[in-house]
Amino acid sequence: MRSFFRTLLASFIAAVIAFIIGGMIVTFIFVGSIGALFEGISVDQVAPSTKVKNNSLVHMNLNSMISERTHTSFNPSNFQVDNLLGIDAIRAGLKAAKADDKIKGIYLDLSGLAVGISTIEEIRQALIDFKKSNKFIIAYSEAYFQSNYYLASVADEMYIYPEGMMDFRGMGAELMFYKPMLDKWGVEMQVIRGSNNKFKSAVEPFLSDHMSDANRAQMETLLGSMWQHLKKGIEHERGISLADLDMIADSALVTSAEDAIEYKMIDGEKYKDEIIDLLKVKMGVESIDDMNILEFNKYAKKTLFKERENGNENGNIAVVYATGSIASGEGDLETIGSEGVSKALRAARLNDSVKAVVFRVNSPGGSALASDVIWREVKLLEETDKPIIVSMGDYAASGGYYISCAADKIYAQANTVTGSIGVFGVIPNLEGFLTNEIGITTDRVETNEYSTLTVTKPLSDKELLLMQESVDEVYDVFKGRVADGREGLDVPGVDSIGQGRVWSGTNALEIGLVDEIGGIQDAIDYAAELVELSEEDRTIIEYPIIEVNQFEALLEQLSEQMEQGNSDNDPGLSIHLMKQLKAIDEMTQMRGIQARLPFKMILK
Repeated sequence: MRSFFRTLLASFIAAVIAFIIGGMIVTFIFVGSIGALFEGISVDQVAPSTKVKNNSLVHMNLNSMISERTHTSFNPSNFQVDNLLGIDAIRAGLKAAKADDKIKGIYLDLSGLAVGISTIEEIRQALIDFKKSNKFIIAYSEAYFQSNYYLASVADEMYIYPEGMMDFRGMGAELMFYKPMLDKWGVEMQVIRGSNNKFKSAVEPFLSDHMSDANRAQMETLLGSMWQHLKKGIEHERGISLADLDMIADSALVTSAEDAIEYKMIDGEKYKDEIIDLLKVKMGVESIDDMNILEFNKYAKKTLFKERENGNENGNIAVVYATGSIASGEGDLETIGSEGVSKALRAARLNDSVKAVVFRVNSPGGSALASDVIWREVKLLEETDKPIIVSMGDYAASGGYYISCAADKIYAQANTVTGSIGVFGVIPNLEGFLTNEIGITTDRVETNEYSTLTVTKPLSDKELLLMQESVDEVYDVFKGRVADGREGLDVPGVDSIGQGRVWSGTNALEIGLVDEIGGIQDAIDYAAELVELSEEDRTIIEYPIIEVNQFEALLEQLSEQMEQGNSDNDPGLSIHLMKQLKAIDEMTQMRGIQARLPFKMILK
């Protein structure tokens, strides 16, 4: 029955409907993050360096896209280099900077930041660890929003441009609904959800023009948990009470540099030249020429690449990455392919040198079938003497939780979006649109009762029942996988916290969906502890293995040289570095029953 439904549904998702579905990826934002972000400042009086010398200052600017893994790829169609900085490089760079006596401190330049909230948490924790070296961190921005402010709050001193702005008004979410538009077009979205999946709101935009009570309740709980964690982090680093932070947000008391200083959210206002003077004092030098400015992104990448070059193919801790939406096939570094990730997990399981596995999951879900294929490999690892520990990123929801639930232990950040245990199918009925808007009619000949299940006519009661049975069967399997993997949870218990409901990492800990609050380093440390490996003895091998492409490496060097030439007013060519957006493409590839989160989250 399930295989029949999967094959059938694949023919239903037409490109035009997938384009509409692409629009349902709702972006969560901090309320008040309006307007264009200001251009960032840089210490540009001297050429940046990637070589560590005496009196080195790390210039840390995180305005570019941040991925899970650092990698470079070349697109021959437009001769562009896609050069992504990853959390792995950021962690490696900060760890190296902490240990290097030639590095005196960090200039945290945060004029813009648009990454997931748990990614911010990973970076923030790495900066807190850096501070253990007693080296300074100075943060500066022309504008502070809640995302870059939360990250910058770890700094020893925070400054703002005198005429700059600050926005601190709490968290909010806005969802877009398509039913009124579809009604005008004569398009009916026939939705089949798992039984009682009332919280599975991915399909709600096609069914209504407003939030359901269940969806509103889960979003209030999710945002409330996230807001509480953010306030606690600021309270700990800045000494501002939770009550005062709520008062500031409730009354929008902080909008200018003057307000931020009055309410002690910022230490002072400074122009760029005054920040440079402060950095000279911190570094103990007379002139900025006496400082060696390290561009953090390049320094971090070089540190990571050196680790990879010296990496041990026979590492004793394997870190397997699963990033992006889940689908069948090989996938890549930004999408989860069931074949590709399964091969990676299998390689870690069969590698005799590997003693423990950390499975890094950052996914809003996707294909239920592909999720089950990956689940099987996690289960096989769990049945060996090699512990498998999951580390959740910004998301590990729906299919992302499906592939995690069989692990021995699960770590999540406090603001990780997880749970969403539920499934759905969407079958459009385009009959009214084709006939009334375009003037196309259809007719059919059938050999059997279900021969022409199609998007050009409504489903009959029998067809709807058939689809419902298939979706319910997948949901039952999903609940069973979770109950099997989570100690203390049975199938009814999973259903009571499932039904498509999303949870923050903090709430997920309370209900037993995760075991610990922490980041990927915490998961690695715990895995090493289980197999009695000291920090000196452990060696890391990452899967899928990133093959070094010499041509792409040459292009990266060429790009760096051109950038340096441009900094010297060289009018030569420049290679534009960018990240290709994949959201619409992912939706056009959507096939079969879905275990997918209804939104993506980004903080501004």
